[in-house]
Amino acid sequence: MENGKHPLVGVLAIQGDYAAHARALIDSGAEPVMIRTAEELVGLDGLIIPGGESTTMLRFLERDGFLGELKKFVETKPAFGTCAGCILLAKEVLHPAQPSLSVLDAAVERNAYGRQIDSTILSAETSLPGGPLEMVFIRAPRMTKVGDDVEVLADREGFPVLVRQGHLMAATFHPELSADRRVHQLFVDIVKRNLNGRRSSQPVEEAVYTELDVRTQ
Repeated sequence: MENGKHPLVGVLAIQGDYAAHARALIDSGAEPVMIRTAEELVGLDGLIIPGGESTTMLRFLERDGFLGELKKFVETKPAFGTCAGCILLAKEVLHPAQPSLSVLDAAVERNAYGRQIDSTILSAETSLPGGPLEMVFIRAPRMTKVGDDVEVLADREGFPVLVRQGHLMAATFHPELSADRRVHQLFVDIVKRNLNGRRSSQPVEEAVYTELDVRTQ
C-alpha cells in the first residue's frame, strides 16, 4: 500500500459506471484511481474493469499497446471484472467469439439474458456471509462453463454469476449499483492479502470469508 493506509485500486474509466465503482472502493477501504492509459497501471495494487460494451472497450484497449499491458497486469495482480469486464477476463467468449485478456477459466456468452429491456434486479443466495445479495443485471452475459479452479460464489438458475479464481474475481451483474458493499469488500480483501504476500490458493471461505464474517456480525 504505497500511500501507507489504503491499497490503490484502479478503475478502467472507458465505459460503464466507473464512478460508482470508485465510491464502492472508498466505502470498502481502498483508494480508487481512474485509469485510461497503460502508463497509469504502474503502481496499482489491483484493478476493476467495469461494464460497458466489450467490443467498444476492446477497440479502445487495442490502441497504443494498452491491451498487452493490461493482460500483463491481470495475470499477476488482483483484477475484478463486472459484466463486460467479466467478458474481457474470460478465456472463451461466445455469441459471437471475440478476443479477450484470457485469464479467467470460464466461457462467457454475451447478451445471454436478452436486450436492455430484459434487464432485471434479483435478490439471491450467495456464499458470502450476510444473507441474500442484490444483483443488478443489465444486458448481462452468462458464464456457461467454469474451470475446476474457479469458485462459484453465487449463481442464477444454475449459471455462475459471481466467481473467484485466485487473484481474479468476476460478476455478470453490477454490484457497484447496489448499496450492499460485500462484493467490493471481498475484492479489496483479496488485494490486501495479495499485498501481504498471501496470494495463496486457500479457499475463499478460509482466506477471506472469516474477515467478512467478522465485519457482518
